[in-house]
Amino acid sequence: MSRIGKRLITIPSGVTVQYAERTVSIKGPKGQHSFDVPELVDVEVAGNELKLIADYKNNRFARCMMGTVNAVLVNMVTGVSEGFTRKLNLVGVGYRANVQGTTVELSLGYSHPVAYKLPPAVQAQVNNNTEIVLTSHDKVALGEVAANIRSLRPPEPYLGKGVSHSNERIRRKAGKAGKK
Repeated sequence: MSRIGKRLITIPSGVTVQYAERTVSIKGPKGQHSFDVPELVDVEVAGNELKLIADYKNNRFARCMMGTVNAVLVNMVTGVSEGFTRKLNLVGVGYRANVQGTTVELSLGYSHPVAYKLPPAVQAQVNNNTEIVLTSHDKVALGEVAANIRSLRPPEPYLGKGVSHSNERIRRKAGKAGKK
């Protein structure tokens, strides 16, 4: 059985947490978040720690929700204090990226450039025209943007061309064997 929900969440310096009317509000140097806590779980703010309370002995679903709420709150605290980054690589002849304001313009081998508008919580930077570095304080929004950009041209298994995550391992296939 998981005990993630019982872990205390330490609040780093420079981050403020408020809990009122079943809503947790977290502010830090990188941004701010708010989260509506489910009915089965209660949050207690004590000094520089967050503690979750639930009646998990009588309600099994409360224990599940306790672990989920703990994971969400840890991601929020980490996001507003340190932030998250994702790197995307463009592999292919002529594949390149360019950031203009809140829009990422991608040349991905199509007959036209593809423009992707970033949400307000996510910032992008391009290194060497082929590496996109996405940063955000919101882990969910960051993952969604990275997945959406990757879906514009997913890596193909023969040459590996496309948009891939920096730590992604692409399983390659052998090409045509030809006649002997």
